Amino acid sequence: MDRRRATGVIGEDAAEAYVRRLGWRVLDRNWRFGHHGELDLVALQPGPGSLGTIVFCEVKTRRGLGWGSPLEAVTRTKVDRLQTLSLEWLRAHDVRCDRVRIDAIGVILWPSRPLEVRHAKGVTQ
Repeated sequence: MDRRRATGVIGEDAAEAYVRRLGWRVLDRNWRFGHHGELDLVALQPGPGSLGTIVFCEVKTRRGLGWGSPLEAVTRTKVDRLQTLSLEWLRAHDVRCDRVRIDAIGVILWPSRPLEVRHAKGVTQ
């Protein structure tokens, strides 16, 4: 596995652990829809007295900030693609929920300290 892919896997593992610590249930990971792309993480965020929110998470990982914050890599074009992919995921799965949302999770792998997770909720708004 090349270094770039290994970095991505570490970040996705960290993001999955992070959402699980929030009490979310992971529904899918690395879901692909043909040549249209991939959803990194799909999770169910419970809601009080409701079915909850399905959250489609884009995970970006960096080994420091030399190329900017990982969250800066979630562009308008990427968000548009995530909206399309999330609709396709919902069509392909029989999951009930109250709401859906697209979030971005940035993971920074610092060379000399623990990794850092940054979470931006509702990146389409």
